[in-house]
Amino acid sequence: MQLDPASGWCQGIDICPSPNFNARPEGEISLLVIHNISLPPAQFATGKVQEFFQNRLDVTEHPYFEGIADLRVSAHFLIERDGTVTQFVSCLERAWHAGVSSFEGRETCNDFSVGIELEGTDDLPFTDAQYQALTTLTRQLQSTFTGITAQRICGHSDIAPGRKTDPGPAFDWARYRAALAKADLENKE
Repeated sequence: MQLDPASGWCQGIDICPSPNFNARPEGEISLLVIHNISLPPAQFATGKVQEFFQNRLDVTEHPYFEGIADLRVSAHFLIERDGTVTQFVSCLERAWHAGVSSFEGRETCNDFSVGIELEGTDDLPFTDAQYQALTTLTRQLQSTFTGITAQRICGHSDIAPGRKTDPGPAFDWARYRAALAKADLENKE
């Protein structure tokens, strides 16, 4: 996978353009937000997340879908359980993933963040393949957007406390941060 800084699109991954985005305001992209999603909840590899982010979800297929029928959301990336990475929105554009949010006193995190959805739930462990793909993708993002430092990687729950809980307690932050630190060391050698 290789992120093209001129277009904001990654090469070597699946591309599934979402209409749910708009232009970012001027300023540095300096935050990475980790989420989780599964549609229907706790069901994986259904293709429904892709349909949801493209406004093509058939709401008659599952009762849960009726409650999200009118939502127009997206993320820049989805990492499925098998490690497959799909991009929906250019990193240079504003995906609609964070909603009402604040980081270090700055409101509207969609303006300056990249959003990555992990296929999963708050309470089910994520897969080795997901951690590997997330680490690789994070390193690509950090090499292009230098404002995304280790201290500026957070969960949705960190920027929308009380409103959001993802990526949840099953996400192993220590494992992820250790993998990033190891990748940093290997990159410096």
